[in-house]
Amino acid sequence: MPFKMNSASNGQKESAKDVSKTRHSSELLHVLTSMTSGALAGAVAKTTIAPLDRTKIIFQTSQMHFSIKNVLKVISNTVKGQGVLALWRGNSATMARIVPYAAIQFAAFEQLKNLLTPETRDGPALTRFVCGSLAGIIAAFCTYPLDLVRARMAVTQKGRYNGLLDAVRKIHMEEGMKKFYRGFVPTMLGIVPYAGLSFLTYETCKSKYRIWTDGAEPNSMYRMAFGACAGFVGQSTTYPLDIVRRRMQTDGTHGEKNPDYRTIMSTVRSVLRNEGLITGLYKGLSMNWVKGPIAVGMSFTTYDFFHERFQKLIERTP
Repeated sequence: MPFKMNSASNGQKESAKDVSKTRHSSELLHVLTSMTSGALAGAVAKTTIAPLDRTKIIFQTSQMHFSIKNVLKVISNTVKGQGVLALWRGNSATMARIVPYAAIQFAAFEQLKNLLTPETRDGPALTRFVCGSLAGIIAAFCTYPLDLVRARMAVTQKGRYNGLLDAVRKIHMEEGMKKFYRGFVPTMLGIVPYAGLSFLTYETCKSKYRIWTDGAEPNSMYRMAFGACAGFVGQSTTYPLDIVRRRMQTDGTHGEKNPDYRTIMSTVRSVLRNEGLITGLYKGLSMNWVKGPIAVGMSFTTYDFFHERFQKLIERTP
């Protein structure tokens, strides 16, 4: 009799272990699918808008007046002087940053959402905002040095940096390790509302759509539109901090450093004094209204596309 009881007890323990292993494997697989989908989403979106992104950074980091005429002039001069591929200069650094950034951000958002609202598909608005903000902070902290390198490569002439690794080496040798996190504070101040509002807007639009259509899932066109709205709201709200971040990141790239770009407030004062509010702190925003919604819309849509298909593939796998 005792033997039978021990056998039953051992069987229950083995069964519990199997269930635990299956659960952990499922959770790990969910994280990996989120990261892979996020990486693909970031790569597709950023490669598409890379020429506009590079042009925007050139305006952000100079005192050149922003206008459609000057935008076309910068693009034309770049193509004539350096070739068409120069419009994608710095894209290797962009990919090196955006692939892990998007992978971490989307995976972190999914995990945080499951942690804070495990029993509901669509949590309250505040939860969506908090999850988006925290996901953005985690991703930005992990990949910020690559963002700085990308900005440097975008504003310098061909030959200054021979690729991503050469840029990292030269910045480290010439300016030290601290330089890799210059402009980090304004980035964090901007990422909280930007990532929070982006995820909040997109998830809320999808949630409302399900309510209005009795549970139907939005198609790719609707997702693009929802993502575009998310990008418009997020970037319009935090754009001045993006200007400050870029000025601090690229200071000293073309020669002597500007003493006005040492802190966030001194950078803001300098831009306002020399360039004004709209033509300074909001310089290039209209370009962001074109590229931002496209990039964010493509990013969210691509993520959902791959994530849903990976999930279906996992469900079919025995």
